[in-house]
Amino acid sequence: TDLSSVAEGKNVTISLSGGEAYAWGNPELLYRAFYNLVENGIKYNVPGGRVAVEVRQGKDQVTVSVSDTGPGIPQAMQEQVFEPFFRVDKSRSREMGGAGLGLSMVDAIVRQHGGTVSLTDREGGGSCFTVTLPIHP
Repeated sequence: TDLSSVAEGKNVTISLSGGEAYAWGNPELLYRAFYNLVENGIKYNVPGGRVAVEVRQGKDQVTVSVSDTGPGIPQAMQEQVFEPFFRVDKSRSREMGGAGLGLSMVDAIVRQHGGTVSLTDREGGGSCFTVTLPIHP
């Protein structure tokens, strides 16, 4: 809900599926990580696009996927997106704002919580970031 006005301004729809899930961690840091992933999904999307957040509770872990319908990230750059200051499209840096630190921050927060974050291409176009967090420390 914190990003609904940003999504409306970009004509992007946000959906949430999967219900409640619980994992161990610092609520403020995890909020910042997921906020960044959803914000990027909105910011780097197409008008009329979608950002889908799916939450799955497993026996020992929680998995949260944030996928978008944007242009995606070239395969050759997918490993680099978690590096500090890396920008996929440097020509749009000033237009889009940010310093290229968001995804490296997401990675650091998730690792600090004993989890992982990965990036895959979304079928039909776009990107899917998947965060897996342990239920217990």
